Amino acid sequence: MAKFDERYFGESQPYDVENMLSENEQVVWRGKPNKKAFIMSQVFRMLPFAVIWLIFDSAFIAIMFATGAVKEIPVPLLVAIAVFFVLHLTPVWIWLYNVLTAAKRQQNTEYVFTDSRIIIKSGVIGVDVVNIYYADVSNVNVRVGLSDKIFKVGDIYITGTFKAQVLWDVEKPYEVATALQKVVHDIKTDTYFPNELRPDVNRGYETRYTPDDKGFKDGTK
Repeated sequence: MAKFDERYFGESQPYDVENMLSENEQVVWRGKPNKKAFIMSQVFRMLPFAVIWLIFDSAFIAIMFATGAVKEIPVPLLVAIAVFFVLHLTPVWIWLYNVLTAAKRQQNTEYVFTDSRIIIKSGVIGVDVVNIYYADVSNVNVRVGLSDKIFKVGDIYITGTFKAQVLWDVEKPYEVATALQKVVHDIKTDTYFPNELRPDVNRGYETRYTPDDKGFKDGTK
C-alpha cells in the first residue's frame, strides 16, 4: 500500500470563501445574517421554555431550603440531587450557550451564491462549510416572523436532495430568494437541456392545459 502523503491535498488554507472557489468560479451574491436580528432571535428563541423550566426547578429547590429538608438529606443523596438538577436544567444551559455565542456565530456565518453552487459557512470555534449544488435544489421558501419584520429581515429555507438548510436573518429576503430561484432554474435548465441541444422552436415550452382538454376528459372517465 502506498504511503499516504498529506501534501497531496495541499496546504491548509483559511476558511475564507475566496479559498474555497474553484478555478473560474464566480461569486454572484454574498451576505451575512443581520447582526442585531440574529442576536435577538437567539435571545427570544427558546426563551419562554427556558424561563418556565428555570422557574419550575428554582421553585422546587427553594421549597427544599424553606422547609429545612436540605438539612435532613444525607450528603451523598444531596450531591445526587444537585447533579440531577444540573442535568435537568439542560434546556436553560442550551439557551444560555446560544445567547452567549450568538455574536461569534454571526461573525463566522456567511452565505455565498456562486455560478455553480451555494456555500454556507458557519460555526463557533471550528468552521463548518456546506456546499449545495443548484441541480439538487427543489424549493426555495421565505419565512418572515414578527421579530424579522422589526429588523426587516427574513429566513430563506432551501430544500432538495440534501438536509434542509436555512439562511437566517437575511436582509431583503424576498429579493434574494427570487434571485436564487432564478439561478436554480437557469442552472437546472442548462444542465438538463444545454443550449446546444435546444431547438429554435419548442412546442412544449409554456404549454397551457385546460379542463376541456381531451386528455383530461378521457382521464376522468
